[in-house]
Amino acid sequence: AGGFRLGWWTRRRSVAVDVAIALVAVGEAVARGFGFATMTGLPAVLVVPPLALASASVVLRRRCPVVVVLVAISILPACPGTTIALVGLYTLATTDAPRRVIGMLAAMLGSGTSVVFYLMMEQDQGLRAQPMPVWFPPLVAGVFGVVSAVPPVLLGLYARARRRLVESLRDRAFGLERELALLAERAEERAVWARDAERRRIAREMHDVVAHRVSLMVVHAAAVQAVAVKDPEKAAKNASLIGDMGRQALTELRTMLGVLRSGSGTTPAAEASSRLAELAAVAGGERQAGPAEAGPALGEVTALVDQSRAAGMTVELAVEGEPRGYAAQVESTAYRVIQEALTNVHKHAAGAAARVRVAHREGEVAVLVQN
Repeated sequence: AGGFRLGWWTRRRSVAVDVAIALVAVGEAVARGFGFATMTGLPAVLVVPPLALASASVVLRRRCPVVVVLVAISILPACPGTTIALVGLYTLATTDAPRRVIGMLAAMLGSGTSVVFYLMMEQDQGLRAQPMPVWFPPLVAGVFGVVSAVPPVLLGLYARARRRLVESLRDRAFGLERELALLAERAEERAVWARDAERRRIAREMHDVVAHRVSLMVVHAAAVQAVAVKDPEKAAKNASLIGDMGRQALTELRTMLGVLRSGSGTTPAAEASSRLAELAAVAGGERQAGPAEAGPALGEVTALVDQSRAAGMTVELAVEGEPRGYAAQVESTAYRVIQEALTNVHKHAAGAAARVRVAHREGEVAVLVQN
């Protein structure tokens, strides 16, 4: 359970397992202690309690595995190949102890077990009375020594390798989780930057559209006012031009507002842009607004120059080379440059002549506006 701690134990299950192992080890030590006392002629009271106490030390295996193995080696003459030896070696192999230490203690325990079993077989009168090869007792003793030392060490090393692998995978998963969080944060930052860049672009587009169209409308409105009485026909023509420019401005505004409307859900800004786009479509003479149109292209420069000429400006247009199908953003930018330049001429140098030069080159287009 979370929050449990008793000494070096952090789980109740670990306490139960270690206590159960200790009880088994003590029971085994008591049984073998009586047999050892009988075989050696020593009083059981001098043999059994020390063996039981030594075997109970297996409860310290998680805290001091080296001590447990050394205790198991010390009681080998009375208790060879017992629970304390097997569990102690296994626990030691699962820790981060150096392998040379594990190997040395395992060799001591295995060789000691072999010697004890060999001596026991040599002293067994019944076994000696049976015919057997000379090499048989050493072989059996060696097998007992290997079995008492090698399997627990191998199992412990396997458990240690598995634990390290799990820890490595956990650390890797944590690292990947942090990396994904950083990537998500960077993606969000890029999205914010892209939204801001799009807003700045739309702001520039709206400035270009409104400034140019409204400037021309102001010029034509002044012309209408000046010739309304003297030349009604010219006044009507200028009024028609004002209407055309207003519809063009609203159409371009609808295109830009359509970007905002399609990119946002039901936010107030999106609803407002949607209403403005619908208003622009209605004012521009359209019933339904279709998909957002592309920006202005270089092919519309002639119409742009004609509008300035209609406003009374002398504009010379020179086009060099053949159009090469530039990207939409390139054509829109070139168009806006010419539009802004002519707007500045209208605002700051009314009546002055202007010259627009568009040069199509290999892979690029050059624009020059002079007045």
